[in-house]
Amino acid sequence: MNSINLKSSARIVIRQCLGIKKRERVIIVTDKPCKKIGEALWKELSDKTKSFLVEIAPTGGHGKEPPALIAEILKKCDAFIIPTSYSLTHTQARIEASKMGIRGATMPGITTDVMVRTLNADYHKIARLTKKMENLLTRTKKVIVKTGKNVELHLDISSRKGHPDTGIIRTPGSFSNLPAGEAYCAPLENKSEGKVVIDGSFAPLGLLKKPVTLTIKSGRIVKLNGNNELKKIFERAGEKGRILCELGIGTNYQATITGNVLEDEKVMGTIHLAFGNNLGFGGKNDAKIHLDGVIRKPWVWFDNRLVIKQGKILT
Repeated sequence: MNSINLKSSARIVIRQCLGIKKRERVIIVTDKPCKKIGEALWKELSDKTKSFLVEIAPTGGHGKEPPALIAEILKKCDAFIIPTSYSLTHTQARIEASKMGIRGATMPGITTDVMVRTLNADYHKIARLTKKMENLLTRTKKVIVKTGKNVELHLDISSRKGHPDTGIIRTPGSFSNLPAGEAYCAPLENKSEGKVVIDGSFAPLGLLKKPVTLTIKSGRIVKLNGNNELKKIFERAGEKGRILCELGIGTNYQATITGNVLEDEKVMGTIHLAFGNNLGFGGKNDAKIHLDGVIRKPWVWFDNRLVIKQGKILT
């Protein structure tokens, strides 16, 4: 991997995305699999006098809380960046830091390939489309997702706001998942009904060798066909872990589906459905997991208006 391109991507995170200023206290939390990226970000800080690069042991699962000391440190900085192998996005540690006005980004599962490919992008361009989709989600009440002949999923997002993951993290308390590029919301937890085919990737398995079909009733997975390993994961997840908690729309023109869900869910024109915890973006489901499944070329209607046609955003 070209070290110059990695350096350029790290500089975009520090300067364009977070707009780090001199004398700001920045906390970079990383672990061994993502250490190279943590170090690249650290090198791009122009003023390191008040900042820290901290390496933790991998937490062992997406959404698992980091050590209590890390949770406290995150509350005492001006900005945080978290490139780790397991996601801290939906942890209380991250959520509480954001509530206290700390701005920051998580980069779960980031690799140097993903970093270089997706963060050498025009994030202001990505932000414009993302904000447009966010506003559409906020105004929409009913969503229909079609993933095959007679395969439809109906979601109720009335009273739930859209949220933008633009990659522009300049204001107090603002947060983004990097690489960024999605608009998302929390559907009403007990209202989703129908079937959906996931054919891209699914955390934590990565790229799917064959599609997975989910049957959803009253917002919860009641049947899963196509992947026994994933079936076992959801059986262990409990009732709250099987609740459909998120609808997201990818808006990053640089992203491609590779099996790394961090990037896959940002691919322009894809959508992803997540199951589990959604407390961090307006939902009410307090689960211990948050697992995303990416759909490559869906048809999507917002209140009977076709907005995505076979993976092409029409608005």
